[in-house]
Amino acid sequence: MQMCDPRRLPSVVSRRVEDQSLVAEIVLPISLVVIMVSLGLGLTTADFRRVIVYPKGVAIGLANLLLISPLLAFGMAELFALPAALAVGIVLLGASPGGATANMMTHLARGDVALSVTMTAISSVCAVVTVPVFLGLAVEHFGSGLESDPEMLGIVARVFLITLIPLATGMFVRARRPAWTERNYDKARKAAIVVLVLAIAVAVAVENDRVLDNFTDVAGATIALNVVAMTISFTVAKLARLSDPQATAISMELGIHNATLAIAVAATISTQLAIPAAVYSSFMFVTAGIFARIMYRRNGGGAESAVAPATSTP
Repeated sequence: MQMCDPRRLPSVVSRRVEDQSLVAEIVLPISLVVIMVSLGLGLTTADFRRVIVYPKGVAIGLANLLLISPLLAFGMAELFALPAALAVGIVLLGASPGGATANMMTHLARGDVALSVTMTAISSVCAVVTVPVFLGLAVEHFGSGLESDPEMLGIVARVFLITLIPLATGMFVRARRPAWTERNYDKARKAAIVVLVLAIAVAVAVENDRVLDNFTDVAGATIALNVVAMTISFTVAKLARLSDPQATAISMELGIHNATLAIAVAATISTQLAIPAAVYSSFMFVTAGIFARIMYRRNGGGAESAVAPATSTP
């Protein structure tokens, strides 16, 4: 068995710290900016005004997304007895807004795409407040497991810079250059998909040892969060007498979070906090795909929203 030369340990540790710093300060923020710009290219102000058209659906969907999901994340962290850093990480994931890939999955399931897009747009804006609030509550409840607790004001500023500014930029480009946007939107969407996959892969690679060490507990907690959140949100929507397509849209928003945002915010504090979001990303498309298959048949051919699927991006 080959022994590690103790003299090499400082350089190994130094390289690991440099890799983590590179990921946190450059790779993940740039990845999220690309994704949020592509989301903005698919949005218009009508997507925000649609809350007036679907007040009940939007209210129930956002209540599920902005309140029930983070509280369920707290519950899963407790149920699976996750270490402090991983517990905070799963709450950060649960508090993250719906991912715009949910729009695409809603479309494939013949759900209400317009409602899905509206929830994604509004929850992305609300993330400037909700993400830091629940992150702070999680740190207060679980501790962070880190040398120092994160500075919330800095988190607010960072979420604003890497979500709202790129989102607004994409919307501005669409409004000013609609013809150019129409020609290049598919390219932007594909680029965002590639960036999403790479961001998740990088986050896993940087914390590979910790991911493997905690995989069983984290996988169990994240899968449980995904399935329970989708089940509860669908049930609440149906109890509120929303249509199947609307319930489908709400469930997809709860099932497909903007994991890249959770990873990017987590990495600015510690890459350990990013592990739940990275693991979650590996499973969420499987469960969402199964749900989409079931709802595709249940929703029927005429139930799909008339909104063009061009608004769907990762």
